Formats: sequence, structure tokens, C-alpha cells
Amino acid sequence: MTRLLLFPGSGSDRDHESLVAIERAVRPVRTDRLDFPYRMAGRRPPDRAPVLMQAVRDAAKGMRRSGLVLGGRSMGGRICSMVVGDEDQPLPVKGLVLIAYPLHPPGKPDRLRVEHFSRLSVPCLFVSGTRDTFGTPDELLQWTSTIPGAVTHHWLDRKGHDLKGCDTQIADVVKNWLSVL
Repeated sequence: MTRLLLFPGSGSDRDHESLVAIERAVRPVRTDRLDFPYRMAGRRPPDRAPVLMQAVRDAAKGMRRSGLVLGGRSMGGRICSMVVGDEDQPLPVKGLVLIAYPLHPPGKPDRLRVEHFSRLSVPCLFVSGTRDTFGTPDELLQWTSTIPGAVTHHWLDRKGHDLKGCDTQIADVVKNWLSVL
């Protein structure tokens, strides 16, 4: 039985439209949309990565890992992938759903966020806009080729990092991917 844990990007919360749309689309798959500690405390800037990673670990604690799929939008997906690809304590899961993965900060392609990619041995779904300033399709294809697990890309034409207006399409892509996972 698959279970999906989703985390938001740094500037939003568990009620982001894409996350809600995914939860609705994948029913009856149990889906939990969760906030990070800084958001629950009412703070705006995100906590540092170790705190965010521990929040993902805590959320997954006690869950059957064989059916667990982690993911989220932007920072939420990135943190989930870091937990799964952690060098010291990798979290074993069934797969990763990475929506608008922030490959690097806008305009700073030298500050890549890929050091853990070579340790991702689970299937990964990347849903990205073709005009995302956090990573072009060519950049994302280059770096996701270092992932040993199966990688699926879905491109949203002429969409930026916010993927505005694509919630239903994103949800359908996730639903279809989960159905064959």
C-alpha cells in the first residue's frame, strides 16, 4: 500500500494548491501534507537543512517504508531527496516526487544542489517548467543522469518555477506515475 508524504516549498505551506490537488488526485492513496517546523512556529525564513531533514525523518517515523513515497515542491522536494540520499542515514522509501526541484539558486548555476543525487537509488519523478530559473531542462537532465535510480521527467512548457495554473496537470502526472511505481 502506497503512502505519500508531501512538503511545501520555502514560501508556502501544506495547503499549497499543487499539494492539495495531488492529494485529491491520488485518492485512495493516503497522503499527508506537512509543514516544516519554521512554518508551524509562524516564522518566514526556513530553518537550516539539518532541522528540515529531521522534520522529514520524524514525519516518516513509524511508517512502513516499503510503500512510502516522499516529495514536495521546490525546497520540500529537495529536502526529501536529501534525506533519502543522506550519506550517513539514508531513509529507505519507495520513490520521490520532486516538483519544481531547485537545482540551483536563480542566476547561480555554480551553486548546485546535487551532491546527494548519486546516492538516490529509488525511482524519482521530476515535474519542472521549461522556463524555471532554478534549473533549465538541459541542466536538470545533465544532473539527474547521475541518479542511479529510475528518473522520469515531465516538462511543463513555458512554465517557470511557480508552475502557475498547472496544479491539475501536476496532480495527474503524479497520479499516473504512482500507478506504475
